[in-house]
Amino acid sequence: QNIFSNNYFWRTYDQKEVDLVEEREGRLFGFEFKWNPKKHKIQKEWLKTYANASFDVVNKDNFLEWLLWE
Repeated sequence: QNIFSNNYFWRTYDQKEVDLVEEREGRLFGFEFKWNPKKHKIQKEWLKTYANASFDVVNKDNFLEWLLWE
């Protein structure tokens, strides 16, 4: 499946970040990549700033599902 998107990263002045931001079909999709599924924080600033955007954490347990879905 081909998905065409503009790809970015997002970071605040105080160094909070989202590893991958995809812009496609008029929507934003944020992704955080962590090896350990327990060591992640949903970036509240991201959700507050982009209320209509999605945010997902990709880790060693779900990366294959994410990769095949993408």
